[in-house]
Amino acid sequence: MSNIVIKNVSKVFGQRPERAFKLLEQGISKNEVQEKTGLVIGVYDISLEIQSGEVFVIMGLSGSGKSTLQRLLNRLHEPTRGEIIIDGKDITKMDNKELIQFRRKAFSGMVFQNFAILPHRTVMGNVEFGLELHGIDKEKRRKRAQEVIEIVGLKGYENSYPSELSGGMQQRVGLARGLAVDADILLMDEAFSALDPLIRREMQDELLELQSRMKKTIVFVTHDLDEAFKIGDRIAILKDGVMVQMGTAEEIITRPADDYVTAFVEGLDRTGVFTAGTIMQPVKATAHVNDGLHTVLHKIRRAGISSIFLVDSEKKLHGYLKAGEVAEEVKKESVDEKKKPHPSLIHVPDTVHPDTQLTEVINLYTESVGPIAVVDDNKKLLGVVIRGAIIAALAKGYKPEENGYHEQHTGTVEKDS
Repeated sequence: MSNIVIKNVSKVFGQRPERAFKLLEQGISKNEVQEKTGLVIGVYDISLEIQSGEVFVIMGLSGSGKSTLQRLLNRLHEPTRGEIIIDGKDITKMDNKELIQFRRKAFSGMVFQNFAILPHRTVMGNVEFGLELHGIDKEKRRKRAQEVIEIVGLKGYENSYPSELSGGMQQRVGLARGLAVDADILLMDEAFSALDPLIRREMQDELLELQSRMKKTIVFVTHDLDEAFKIGDRIAILKDGVMVQMGTAEEIITRPADDYVTAFVEGLDRTGVFTAGTIMQPVKATAHVNDGLHTVLHKIRRAGISSIFLVDSEKKLHGYLKAGEVAEEVKKESVDEKKKPHPSLIHVPDTVHPDTQLTEVINLYTESVGPIAVVDDNKKLLGVVIRGAIIAALAKGYKPEENGYHEQHTGTVEKDS
């Protein structure tokens, strides 16, 4: 079941918001509505689902409504219209007492851009703060706080004050305070934006490593495209309070919804988004481990390829054979038609997993002397990486399903195809 479901949610700041809705429903822009009515449109008619355990990124430029949308999730802002359903419960229908109890149960809190840690409290005191608000006794909260402090790499700094810490360490305190409550949902609003680029990348890596272990539902707000695409399982792009597109990084890059999204992603480093699975080509012909040399050569010539992968009946990869070497062996008069390739003819290919990032594939390709096979965890052959597909993936406007290499080079397994 989805952890968070948002249905037709809108937020209008100001009195008599129905005035704004009438104009918005006529297609009048957010700015025009504000000029005519004096009302501020936070977000308008947004519907989406956030799955349990995913990192969901809300992104957009300043004024797009991204922070407003996040604050609607725990009713720090009251929605003007719509439903917000968390674990099957519509929080828009809760009274204040119910809402407070639900927040304590469902939300770990928020991690902000400006750290929002208490300067008069030590690291331990800051991390314990949320647990204090929950009424946890001193011994239990101290134990839990210590566990989280060690998780985020602050062991040894328990008695330090914020003024004694670097920016990255202060942000770790904020993150630890959110994690200490141990609820399912963590809200992060521009959490790393105030950090230097190097520390920011380290914190992004830290968050991903923590998420691999803790599996929380994280709603992360950012204006930074590279950050969104690095950490987000899925991304919602907002403009003028409206969601213009939602999807994975790969879907947004390859199928931008409009010119705004196209311009937004134009300068993105694609090598960190695309994977081997994105660019791999189908393998047109394979040889079976029990095939004789003559059969192997026939398959190679029929497919017009210079090497061929060797697989078993379960498509598990056992190596590859070079056309020239097979042909030379077949020329020998003493070779029986059913003779299998000698182990010396079977070469070990470089392999990658479908999830391997394109940047790693490129590095491997430059060093590889043979074909690069894409295999799953059981070494089952899924596809092959060729040079043309790599070049195409780096080009603007690349769409995997429209990549001509699927039709033109599907059988090629040689490196220079």
